[in-house]
Amino acid sequence: MTTPEVGSRVPSADTLLTGTTSPGAVGAPFDAEAVRHDFPVLHRPVNGHPLVWLDNGATTQKPRQVIEALGAYYGVANSNIHRGAHTMAREATALFEESRTAVAAFLGAPSPEEIVFTRGTTEAINLVAQSWGRDNLGPGDEILVPVLEHHSNIVPWQLIAKERGARVVPVPLLADGTIDQDAYADLLSYRTQLVAVSHASNVLGTVPPLREMIALAHRYSATVLVDGAQAVAHFPVDVQELDADFYVFSGHKLFAPTGIGALYGKPELLAGMRPWQGGGNMIESVDFGETTYAPVPHRFEAGTGHIAGVVGLLSALKWLGALDRDAVVAYETALMDYAQQALSAVPGLELLGSAPERIAVLTFTLAGVDPSTVAEWLDRDGIAIRAGHHCAQPALRHFGLESAARASFALYNTPEEVDTLVSSLSRLRQQAG
Repeated sequence: MTTPEVGSRVPSADTLLTGTTSPGAVGAPFDAEAVRHDFPVLHRPVNGHPLVWLDNGATTQKPRQVIEALGAYYGVANSNIHRGAHTMAREATALFEESRTAVAAFLGAPSPEEIVFTRGTTEAINLVAQSWGRDNLGPGDEILVPVLEHHSNIVPWQLIAKERGARVVPVPLLADGTIDQDAYADLLSYRTQLVAVSHASNVLGTVPPLREMIALAHRYSATVLVDGAQAVAHFPVDVQELDADFYVFSGHKLFAPTGIGALYGKPELLAGMRPWQGGGNMIESVDFGETTYAPVPHRFEAGTGHIAGVVGLLSALKWLGALDRDAVVAYETALMDYAQQALSAVPGLELLGSAPERIAVLTFTLAGVDPSTVAEWLDRDGIAIRAGHHCAQPALRHFGLESAARASFALYNTPEEVDTLVSSLSRLRQQAG
């Protein structure tokens, strides 16, 4: 990317993000090979082999459009926002708020004012726990959390529950890795103040029947927070259709930079929430006698945020929005089916979970081989997967495990990469005996 000369006019938001279109426009067949050209890192070698990136559940790779947008922002438009009268401050602010509007549209939210920028899913959940939770949880109240959840959707609720005298109640799983809906219905009561549930599991790929779960929770006047970290890159989300009270996600799992994410909240809930952190940008007036706070969403965005990350998120949303999302869903589903069938031919390999609705996350064990050894072996062949507890220890313990290997797919993965994975695992199994 060429940086404009000093003194040249700072581009508008549209000019700054030129080139964020992507292959496979709406209505056209999805072409994974064409999309791969947008990802420079996918063309580097690892240990003398072409990189096969199957660690998308941990983080997705970034298209060149996002990389270029970050460079362009720092090269010609770097400024703080919301409190500067000069040209660059106004333009940086416009980019920042354009991204808020884009996130609202991406989630189907009625207004950009319902979007709060955070460092990611974890911070967004902690914000809700510490702000909403402090005023709405008390002794005897219950927070329902499925065993399926990521630690970031368990630990914040344990912390606030202990402080407020409330109780975190686990919702069990069935043998196939789905949430036990009968148990969920039985556990709901008028003591239930919150249900915290993921839109897609990071360890099993399970996609629960959220609309039905949310509707049932609302019968008991319970609030529902949805962790969308694993969902947003895989299928369209509409918070109004779900009727979610809160919805959170991380940009780095959505082809955007690390350190940026968002919280959606219904306006009546956000309006009633106290600030979580204090500082600049979240105030209207400060005096030693009394301080008044900025309106939502700014009251929850203390200090200087990750402005470049917000710009990168905007670029990622534009890039993804140029794809036919339905075609992407169909492609990923077919790829997952192919991977499941291919992996079943590896002797001693056992896949965890068989939920009928799921994203392309395949967690497995290989008989006689420690998961960390599996990951190290695959890395020698340039294949990146993850091994360990995946920040989902309760879910793994449901299967009697403390550790497992996980291959997680994205729209740029291919059947040929699946074949490479299967071939390497087969050779490992033969060597292990």
